[in-house]
Amino acid sequence: MKDLTLIIPTKKEVESLPIFLKELKHFNCVKLIVLQKEDLKTIDSIKNIPDIKILEQSRNGYGNALIEGINAVETEYCCIINADGSMDPKYLQLMYDECQNKDFIFASRYQKPEGGSDDDDLVTLVGNKFFTFFGNFFFKLKISDILFTYIMGKKDSFKKLKLNNYDFRICVELPINAKKLDLVYKCVPSFERSRIGGKKKVNAIKDGLLILSEMIKLLVKKF
Repeated sequence: MKDLTLIIPTKKEVESLPIFLKELKHFNCVKLIVLQKEDLKTIDSIKNIPDIKILEQSRNGYGNALIEGINAVETEYCCIINADGSMDPKYLQLMYDECQNKDFIFASRYQKPEGGSDDDDLVTLVGNKFFTFFGNFFFKLKISDILFTYIMGKKDSFKKLKLNNYDFRICVELPINAKKLDLVYKCVPSFERSRIGGKKKVNAIKDGLLILSEMIKLLVKKF
């Protein structure tokens, strides 16, 4: 997988990132850490880890980390995989193989038989089911987990999306834009592990309202 870059968005992952990078050391691909330059503790925690690249964001936000990471990719393929260890790298080879004749591969916690999550709670489960239904019904998506950004794709396909949301709204912007451009994608099952540090960066209510506003905005543009 020399032609693959792992885009690893990171925010205050002093506990998680060093452990997660050790898990990735056997993967022969580019590991691109994207984080805020003010996150000095995290930067210091990985300073002695070889064969990684660090990209300091020019602006803050999860979406911004993905956009700047995608723009920095030089390999043919790239994959978003979070620094908290919840996205299991054991699926990378399957996603890579499936991506050879697809634009994107979406990992899904709700795809049988292997999908599942140690991290979901009732609020996030209900919210994800709602937003996934919204996307499938109004935008004709065929996706089972719209908010899980464990996504592999061709670099050129990612860049075609012209993403512009700097926060968690990018989660729905990405598959909706892919559908609008008639890009080819597939969902594969994935089990979400517990976060190494145990802390979510998502505010379920606040970010849920942002995501809903984005989907309504995109729906209005559609009609």
